[in-house]
Amino acid sequence: MMKMKTQVKVAAVLGLALVAGLSSCKKDDDLVPTPQPTINEGEVITTMTLTFVDDAGVQPNVTATFRDPDGDGGLAPDIFDDIVLQNGTVYNCSITLSNETVTPIEDITAEVLEEDDEHFFCFSPSGADVTIARTDSDGTFEVGLESQWTVGAAGSGTTTVTLKHQPGVKDGTCAPGETDVEVTFNTIVQ
Repeated sequence: MMKMKTQVKVAAVLGLALVAGLSSCKKDDDLVPTPQPTINEGEVITTMTLTFVDDAGVQPNVTATFRDPDGDGGLAPDIFDDIVLQNGTVYNCSITLSNETVTPIEDITAEVLEEDDEHFFCFSPSGADVTIARTDSDGTFEVGLESQWTVGAAGSGTTTVTLKHQPGVKDGTCAPGETDVEVTFNTIVQ
């Protein structure tokens, strides 16, 4: 009888040791932290400049700037130019962007170029006889840092320029994503 009790005790101790050993063993995968998703926040943009160059080289260059150095919700913009273009002209337009809330001033244009597959400019002329076509691409979809503006008859209206931030959802339209910046310029065709 004594022999049986000892065997049971030995078996119980071995069983506990085995359970303890199994519960303390973990796969290497369990020790590696699970990667967290990268959150790609929108850009802070205080300044947008549109530079227009006549495709035929006849008309002078035109620059229109929106500048709100303290960002949204503070003081009114200190520069808010009209877009003034010549009728019957085709302009090549380039957009530059910056963040003036930091020192040194941050060049957001370079960031948009680097992440061109996540950014998309939307152009909405209203009232002014202007047709706008994006001329740059991320390899799949247009971007809009470069565009061509075909100007028709004299008149006036507005043009809204919107930069959409579309990480993982860019589809060549203005619908998805968040708005990084949106400016409505008075647009005058002479």
